[in-house]
Amino acid sequence: MSLKNQLRVMVVDDMATSRGLITQSLDDIGIKNYVTENDGHKALARLAGSPVHLVLSDFNMPGMDGLGLLKAVRSNPATQRIGFILVTGKPTPEMVAQAKQLGLNNMIKKPFTSASMKACLESVVGRL
Repeated sequence: MSLKNQLRVMVVDDMATSRGLITQSLDDIGIKNYVTENDGHKALARLAGSPVHLVLSDFNMPGMDGLGLLKAVRSNPATQRIGFILVTGKPTPEMVAQAKQLGLNNMIKKPFTSASMKACLESVVGRL
């Protein structure tokens, strides 16, 4: 069974359009085993009960932003080893530095293509 078929991914973004673009890229790459959440708090609760291999999270979300979710994921022994990719339209040097300090695995800038998404994923999970 290939990594594509085994990989479990969670997409977290408060905007339905953005979630759709990310999941469309996952479909294009051949990754079918994903779930979506529109809120960082809901995502965290779901991850605690049903961990995934990789989280693709928007940075700019109300309530708990992507960095808050990353910090919470890394501070829980049950979720701390989950791969984490931040998706953002405007990465600032401060954000990147803070994300790396919190244990970010990779970042992808919007807009992205399926090819750039695949390369980003492969840098974290290995060849797809």
